[in-house]
Amino acid sequence: MPLILQSTAPLSPADLDTARTLARASELVLRSETVAAAEECAPLTPALRDALDDFCGPRAIDWAVVPAGRKLSDFHLVAMDMDSTLITIECIDEIADFCGLKAEVSAITEAAMRGEITDFNESLRRRVALLKGLDASVLDRVYEERLRLSPGAERMLQTVQALGLRTLLVSGGFVHFTEKLKARLQLDVTRANTLEIVDGKLTGNVVGEIVNADVKARTVQEVCARIGATPDQAIVMGDGSNDLKMMAVAGLSVAFRAKPVVRTQASVAFNHVGLDGLLALFPH
Repeated sequence: MPLILQSTAPLSPADLDTARTLARASELVLRSETVAAAEECAPLTPALRDALDDFCGPRAIDWAVVPAGRKLSDFHLVAMDMDSTLITIECIDEIADFCGLKAEVSAITEAAMRGEITDFNESLRRRVALLKGLDASVLDRVYEERLRLSPGAERMLQTVQALGLRTLLVSGGFVHFTEKLKARLQLDVTRANTLEIVDGKLTGNVVGEIVNADVKARTVQEVCARIGATPDQAIVMGDGSNDLKMMAVAGLSVAFRAKPVVRTQASVAFNHVGLDGLLALFPH
């Protein structure tokens, strides 16, 4: 199985040599200053995973062992979480900042993403309830003033779209933001939660089915069926425990700047490179 190393800075010959030895890999060949690949390496055991993490982590190198013989164009769908994955913020935390409750809401968000709060529905309802009475215009202010795409997002999306892959943004966040991103990034499908708004104010309620971990996984499977693909032909990218079930059904799962519980269960972890690190994993 191929071993891929990538970083945001040039990879040094010494680091490549040590990583090759650790992984008992064939020669690591530079594809660019920041990406190197070996055609084969030792089986990925827990011990090897720990050794690569211990060596690569302090050097800001991301490593991946990927299935041999696959091309990026063999996949049919890229599915992404939104908050802290496709974008750099947690939208609900930024909304809460406008009513002075960011710290309180952020604490619940963090606990939920780490998997410490197992009932996502309840955690979302608790957070949204704190927003009751807030003017709905705040949603536009968060989008315009605070929402930023994660590094490499546009390059990754443009490349996979050019290859014919479909794109899905499925979020435990809010439709207000996913719909704007759908238009901006030409995404194929989006799914998220709807905040109830009455007379221009947030009511503190969520309307309809909450997009939790089960719904995310179901949505990935439904979109795969709709486009004539199998889940094995899907790539899923996420950062929190709410993403684990949809990552588990995919052919490749990518933990992006993720919580430890997600990094340990994902196929690949990007702790340093951008979302366009996906493009280095497979020939196109």
